[in-house]
Amino acid sequence: MKNYYRALTIAGSDSGGGAGIQADLKTFSALGCYGMTVITALTAQNTVRVMGIQAVPPEFIALQMDAVMTDIGADAVKIGMLHSPEVIGVVAKSLQRYDCKTLVLDPVMVTRNGDKLLQDDAVQALKTFLFPMATVITPNLAEASILLGREITDRSQMPDACRDLTDLGCSRVFLKGGALSESVSVDYFYDGLSGELLKLESPRIDTRNSHGTGCTISSAIAACLARGMELAAAVRKAKTYIDGALLGGAEVKIGSGHGPVHHFHDWWNI
Repeated sequence: MKNYYRALTIAGSDSGGGAGIQADLKTFSALGCYGMTVITALTAQNTVRVMGIQAVPPEFIALQMDAVMTDIGADAVKIGMLHSPEVIGVVAKSLQRYDCKTLVLDPVMVTRNGDKLLQDDAVQALKTFLFPMATVITPNLAEASILLGREITDRSQMPDACRDLTDLGCSRVFLKGGALSESVSVDYFYDGLSGELLKLESPRIDTRNSHGTGCTISSAIAACLARGMELAAAVRKAKTYIDGALLGGAEVKIGSGHGPVHHFHDWWNI
């Protein structure tokens, strides 16, 4: 019998389909993985704004985790929106119970439009319980600024920010610099164990359709790890994938705000 490469996402649902669980599943599928979900919250959102958030009870989050892990299992786990300390605690206990070792943690805190997705008291819980368990954390510049307590607004600050972020408990950091308004898109991967600092540059793609880029690149890293890639190679592949997804969806009209990337750009054209 053959086996699927299995990737699990623990995150919130985006009713507009561009980010969260929906983006993760599309990415897993595009990169050759069987995707599964543990939904932590429901959001009512579109390309313009988040209209509401409905939390999933922590005990039901744990039940979803039990259902997946006792039957199917996972080769890699991507963790996204965890809105409260209670949810973070439940997820951490479940990951420990099932000995999940390949974890990509995307510390989702705010949307592109500034809508808060993480309670203030959850930031410390995230650092305490999940950072030490993660294989890699994937903050953007706004999230790195919150985590470090200082503004990260320039590419020259990114290498030091990566090194300082490893002091919070996870030894590997992929820092996403897509929010910088430069002619190139610059991300950094830092391995605190080896000291390797990898800069990944690509031409900036002029488009409004960038909703879900953070979720997508993090889930792409998880999919590549599920397929057995080494972490540095997974990061490079994920960068190439998100560049293609941005380019593929750049000229598509969907909604009146920030539309999604084209997750299946290698499979079908518009």
